[in-house]
Amino acid sequence: MRFRHHDEIWRDFPGLVPGVIHVEGVTAAADVSTAAARFTDLARSRLTQAPESELAEIQAWRRAFTRMGLRPTQYRCAAESLLRRLRTHGSLPGLHPLVDLCNAVSVAFAIPVAALDVSAIAGDLQVRYAAGDEEYLTFSGETEHPAAGEVIFRDDAGKAHARRWTNRQSGLSAVRDSTTTALIVAEALHASAAADIARLTAAIAGDLDAIWSVKAAPAILTATAPHVDF
Repeated sequence: MRFRHHDEIWRDFPGLVPGVIHVEGVTAAADVSTAAARFTDLARSRLTQAPESELAEIQAWRRAFTRMGLRPTQYRCAAESLLRRLRTHGSLPGLHPLVDLCNAVSVAFAIPVAALDVSAIAGDLQVRYAAGDEEYLTFSGETEHPAAGEVIFRDDAGKAHARRWTNRQSGLSAVRDSTTTALIVAEALHASAAADIARLTAAIAGDLDAIWSVKAAPAILTATAPHVDF
């Protein structure tokens, strides 16, 4: 399996810094509460200083959404949505230990983090502009077709595993109790993205080892080294 961003994405978003982790051996029988609380406490501390909309990391994604022709207050990157939920509800929903850990890291760093079940991905996975014939499965079981030009996560079977880039993942590759192998993708566009993505992926890798006893080496992609093979 190869994960990469299409050349057109690098061309249009030259400040992009993606971090990728491929992990095998995760299970739903894990307790991430201590680690998740550590990260959500960091996020709460940041939110006492400024609302999520004023964070540099979120503002960079809002500019990207505007460039994609989306209203950033209608369609938010996943990190902003989670921070908004944390600010208004005081907590994040519990879904699956791996997802809960990634969501907590996401709010701590204000950077969107996707966790996908590799078994549901056909062949390679590429972040690219949609052709318009791809299929996207919602969490409610409905099938949608992203419009041509929308940024999606597309596999070799034409399945879209995320819509509007970092806005919403697909129900097809959502991490579930049966998941054993996952692909974790964090993407940032702000000025200190390179340093922050390195810290974020190292934090996740550290907790994967501490909680599941699995070793996972993060990969940081660039325009000159745009893919990683697993």
